[in-house]
Amino acid sequence: MKKPKVATSGFSTKVTILIAARNEEDNIASTIEDILAQDYPKELTEVIIVDDHSIDCTAEIITSYADRGIKLLQLREEQALNSYKKKAIAEAIRRSTGDVMVATDADCSMGPQWLSTIIGYYETYHPVMISSPVGYFKEKSFFERLQTLEFSYLIGIGAAFIGNGRASTCNGANLAYRKDVFYEVGGFKGIDDVASGDDELLLQKVAARYPGKIGFLKRSEAVVYTHAKPNLKEFLQQRRRWASKSTKYKDKKIVALSIGIWLFNISLLVNATLSFFSPSIFKLLLIQLGLKCFFEAVFLYLINRFFKRTALLWQIILLSPLHVIYIVYIGLMGNTRKYNWKGRTVR
Repeated sequence: MKKPKVATSGFSTKVTILIAARNEEDNIASTIEDILAQDYPKELTEVIIVDDHSIDCTAEIITSYADRGIKLLQLREEQALNSYKKKAIAEAIRRSTGDVMVATDADCSMGPQWLSTIIGYYETYHPVMISSPVGYFKEKSFFERLQTLEFSYLIGIGAAFIGNGRASTCNGANLAYRKDVFYEVGGFKGIDDVASGDDELLLQKVAARYPGKIGFLKRSEAVVYTHAKPNLKEFLQQRRRWASKSTKYKDKKIVALSIGIWLFNISLLVNATLSFFSPSIFKLLLIQLGLKCFFEAVFLYLINRFFKRTALLWQIILLSPLHVIYIVYIGLMGNTRKYNWKGRTVR
């Protein structure tokens, strides 16, 4: 993918920034400050943050920014839902005045040109949806740096699908779309029985209606940064949540590809066991691992050169074999068990 040229002035698009927040008292103020520091025209910017039944000081912190144009919407659902986040986003969109919705998360950080770069791309190329890069930063441990490398792979996969005209994956921490298109595809109707999927499943609905009209914004100014998970338990909960969306994928070729990847990793584990009894199978295992590491290294080099994180690439020596176990586990657990998300047990 080439770095696109974008408009840098003369903006005319009214934008609504959407954030669904739950128990984010440690992060929300920093995110709001980054949003308020954007160089996009203030008269064309609306910010709506939905407090999703927080039990900490999240709502109070958001309210303290009311005099600077930050709007608080408090979600008050008496009946239990499986997807509170989709409900929160849908309510914010219903009350919004912008023509383009720009969604991010309550624990994210972005540079001052983030919004103007997204809208500059929108006004130049007129896509109906824009997926932009997300990266991890401020890692505190080797485990978090491993996640940064693995996560960059997922972002690169999403970009590659969009670049090849088969939009299938994205990240809701940095996603923009036209408000009228959201309603045209029925919003979250049909995908609201899954807790996750406010990003990828919506992307796939839009891609089915508007093939070729979804863009990936490959510019460093558009990157949103967030944090890796501090421990294995939280990491696995997050990835099971992400994997749970796969049962709702509409493009069966993508589902088949995902199953193929999973079966390939199963074969690696099987061959690793059988190689104790057969030298020929051990050779096959080495070939499989060699090809896996080679293509992943090439792909990750391109992605991490964009993120300016090529120093992480040596970790692929450890990450690649661990990834085999991880893929097999997540493929099973992500579609067979409930998981915990923000203090709630969902599916």
